[in-house]
Amino acid sequence: LPDAHYAQAQLVCAACGCVAAEGLLTTTFGDEEHLREVAFSRSTGQREQRSRSVQRGVKRVQDLCRVLRLPRALEETAVSHAERALPRAAFRRLGLPKKELLGGCCVLASCRQHGWPLTMGTLCSLLYADAELLAGVYRGLRAELRLCVPALGLAELVKTHLNSFRLFQQAADIPAPFVEDKEQTVTRTLQVVELAGDTWLVTGRHPVPIVTAAAFLAWQSLRPAARLACTLARFCRAAGVEVPPPAPLRLKELHDVLLRMAAQLAWLRVLRLDKKTVVKHLGDILQHRVFLLRKAFRTEDEEEEEEDEEEKEEAPLDAPISDSEIEQYLRGREEARAFGKAKAWL
Repeated sequence: LPDAHYAQAQLVCAACGCVAAEGLLTTTFGDEEHLREVAFSRSTGQREQRSRSVQRGVKRVQDLCRVLRLPRALEETAVSHAERALPRAAFRRLGLPKKELLGGCCVLASCRQHGWPLTMGTLCSLLYADAELLAGVYRGLRAELRLCVPALGLAELVKTHLNSFRLFQQAADIPAPFVEDKEQTVTRTLQVVELAGDTWLVTGRHPVPIVTAAAFLAWQSLRPAARLACTLARFCRAAGVEVPPPAPLRLKELHDVLLRMAAQLAWLRVLRLDKKTVVKHLGDILQHRVFLLRKAFRTEDEEEEEEDEEEKEEAPLDAPISDSEIEQYLRGREEARAFGKAKAWL
């Protein structure tokens, strides 16, 4: 045939249609006996393709990215991490459960590198995984691939965590007083989290319980009359999120901080506030946060310095008085005579 494709001199397998050898097509047995066999892997490039284990791992990563609706660039980075990690000996020997977690860790690393707010808690919920096990695989991935992954900031974490709340839209199973504006809740929650950071409640602790407790306080303070009777557990049920185990303890610590700061305001000191009623005045406390923190959490040295300054400003009561000053206050002869006797006796 004149067509260039049909004019190529190739030896084609009649069974599968693969090209077995380049050269002139032959019809005699004498010519064919001088040809050599071509291995299947060499003729199809099988060695250059990814193994089935890597293919399954990449597929898991792609599916997870689609579930999270990540941009294309983040998905490509996550797939690249998976292609590099899965063939390595450190991960090739992992069982299937940990390999599934490895795909989630590749997605998490990609999100952190691109500044996309994704938490380990979200991944644990999607993969039904244990947080400690996921954290261990994630640390191994970063060490093996030597990834430079920035930490997720608290502001991004607050926005991401509150995105999963169901309290920002009307729903049949959510009471009307529980529905709140999302922007106001996020703003107030960020202020409470910053206050927690200033009082060392965040350092060295898992951030999600603190964010949950801060969101609860912020939500209560926006409409305290209808929400003060609501508990943290009921709030989380209405929001459609789980209560992190340390969240009640973080809430108690935040209540203690707020009560200590409220005691520094004169108009709040007379109200005898408790852990529920102090939430009504959360806006005032946050407005004067810097001043109240300085007053409520003074160190002993700072208190002594302030006392010394106050003593210097006041007139000292036990300071020595000169004789001339005393004589100015003497009114009669008897007083002068008594003062003279006392002076001689001294």
